[in-house]
Amino acid sequence: MTDVDVAIVGAGAAGIGAAKTLARLGKSFVVLEASHRVGGRGYTEEILPGMPFDLGCHWLHSASLNPFVQVADDLGLTYTEEGFPRDAFSGGRWLTPEEIEDWGAFFERQEAEMERIAATGEDCSVWEATERDSRWTHTFDYIMSLHSSLDTDQISVIDLMAYRDTQENWPIKEGYGTLLTRFGADVPVRLNSAVTGIDWSGPGVRLTTPKGTIAAGRALVTVSTGILGAGDIRFTPDLPDWKHEAVAALPLGNHNRICLAFDRDVFGPDASHGVNAASGDGDQMSLNIRPFGFNFVVGVTGGRFADWLERAGQQASIDYTEKKLQTVFGTDITKHVTARIVTAWRGDPWVKGAYSAAQPGQAHQRARLAEALDERIHFAGEATSPDFFSTAHGAYLSGIAAAEAMA
Repeated sequence: MTDVDVAIVGAGAAGIGAAKTLARLGKSFVVLEASHRVGGRGYTEEILPGMPFDLGCHWLHSASLNPFVQVADDLGLTYTEEGFPRDAFSGGRWLTPEEIEDWGAFFERQEAEMERIAATGEDCSVWEATERDSRWTHTFDYIMSLHSSLDTDQISVIDLMAYRDTQENWPIKEGYGTLLTRFGADVPVRLNSAVTGIDWSGPGVRLTTPKGTIAAGRALVTVSTGILGAGDIRFTPDLPDWKHEAVAALPLGNHNRICLAFDRDVFGPDASHGVNAASGDGDQMSLNIRPFGFNFVVGVTGGRFADWLERAGQQASIDYTEKKLQTVFGTDITKHVTARIVTAWRGDPWVKGAYSAAQPGQAHQRARLAEALDERIHFAGEATSPDFFSTAHGAYLSGIAAAEAMA
């Protein structure tokens, strides 16, 4: 039994931000993390010695507004300002510069139309708001599934347009997970301490964990909507209906990363840093080629297809990615693959998905999810962010805001 001012549930970016803020404000707290590590959906491993790979978040999105850029500088981490590549291979050939320009113009038209719709206040799905008969429609839908982790028929236009996108997306060489782990190193965290119950029927709160009961004045819940929606934490009394509705309106989609490492540089100095590899039926995958000069390739999947491929198993994901590589670079390219990592965020028991997207007509639910209950149960995390959802820095800022509100 531990008596503290605040019990923080989750040691991801939101939990780290809240803990550092409460420490600065002189409040006592405990951080309870269900898994064996700090960082939440920021998770870096080495696929081979000296070759870090992000299984989760990787990009410093909206970098000029992102507080983790300064953190990266303070920690001596390396990032570039290269952004997302836009080369594409389809129909057995590389697309011409004119086609790439046409692709970009199509995306700009879709964004302009969605901005127009959002300004009216009449919400609809991204699918309904965008052109459905263009040669670029399949590519647009695929890219949206990566950005939002759900498919276009499941994404609110108003919510998507509320995101503050500066078009500055900078990858971190050492890994976003490395950043979060090092940044949170001074935060005391109790690992392997999944919270299974929160009792707020009395004057304070009592949290049940495998290692005992925690008594606190307040609780800050930073877990994903996947965990909340699954009922993995039992609330006594139960959460009100409006809170359950907010959770259901902000589901986690899926976004997986498949990494293939090579024993040498098989692409050569003139290879593109990234390519969108498409087949004639619209089936496609974005491939990040040798990021930071590492001899590996990262393929990404999103939405329903990511769920389907994850259920098919790791080997299916590897085979799919290798096939895409062979389509672009020839069948011999995969002979030099020596190591593989495949993520499975839907199956992660402590997250149960990638990141949140508001369902059509439900953009207002982010504010509802963030609302405290009786000034004792507070909520933070990327799903509560009104303008930086789906990102680590959005979660971090929400944790700071919640801690300041409690203090």
